[in-house]
Amino acid sequence: MNQGNGAPAGATPAAPAAGPLPRVLVTRRIFPDLLAELRRDHDVRDNQDDAAWSDAQLRERMADVHGVLVDPTRRIDAGLLDACPRLCVVSNVAVGYNNLDVPACTRAGILATNTPDVLTDATADHAWALLMAAARRVVESDRWTRAGHWQGFALDAFLGAEVHGATLGILGMGRIGQALARRARGFDMRVIYHNRTPLPADAGAPLQWVDKAELLRSADFLVLLLPYSAATHHAIGAAELAQMKPGSVLVNIARGGVVDDAALVAALAAGRPGAAALDVMENEPHFHPGLLARDNVVLTPHIGSATHRARRGMVSLAMRNLDDVLQGRRPQALLNPEAWESRRRYRAE
Repeated sequence: MNQGNGAPAGATPAAPAAGPLPRVLVTRRIFPDLLAELRRDHDVRDNQDDAAWSDAQLRERMADVHGVLVDPTRRIDAGLLDACPRLCVVSNVAVGYNNLDVPACTRAGILATNTPDVLTDATADHAWALLMAAARRVVESDRWTRAGHWQGFALDAFLGAEVHGATLGILGMGRIGQALARRARGFDMRVIYHNRTPLPADAGAPLQWVDKAELLRSADFLVLLLPYSAATHHAIGAAELAQMKPGSVLVNIARGGVVDDAALVAALAAGRPGAAALDVMENEPHFHPGLLARDNVVLTPHIGSATHRARRGMVSLAMRNLDDVLQGRRPQALLNPEAWESRRRYRAE
């Protein structure tokens, strides 16, 4: 399979391999040209209609495939893996992988992969867009203007939070967090963060590690970028929200479940924090209805990485990961390297 988004201009497409092709399932609609590329070397079962398969339907479709290109809304657990005796690779089209039971993959000798790096800047950009929209009440004032309420300029209309010179707090300082911190330099923001361990001193930006309590107390803008797991479930709940500054802004671009959304609705009503901007929510797309009732909430439908370049890059990397495994090569973004030596190997049938 090609390593880019298609063959070079003027090149002759490679001939399909002789004999049976590896069977691959794609769980969501992907870009047609990338799907065509995948079909050149694989027997592909796709979901270009974006049908909402039930768990039973997914199990049926995965039963005899050798690889699956899976979206982050699909849970791949031990029970499902047990029903897939030929499966060699689960290629997640996302950097987060809380939808995958990686230990179960390892026990079964199935390699699990993800798509880091290609979405870092797109996601950091969207986090910044959410921060600015909430700070300056962009969505609220847009709705009000469209509704015909604007009768003229007023000095006290839609007063928002000052971003320039404020304190940006980041919970989860990985690739995306560091990209967000770089964007904060242009606004002369103080950047504080909390990780389990501080970054090396040469991380490339003036950052200050603080404990979680200090992060909550000091941040004017708190952006959540930590991975979701049992350990981070409701990492921001009622107790944590009560420690935030009155009038501060909470931005969640990590995963739904990191924030207790019911507690957030109550906290927003009390003004601590003063606003929230969420790209991810608990139980999405069926999220807490109280979020819709609040003018001080900005909501986007899990589109943090939704640029043409980032989403195509994610699919392309997921395809390369899948193809590498089926061709016997170690993939670029392997989540369970401990399974490499004992992995299932694809054999043509």
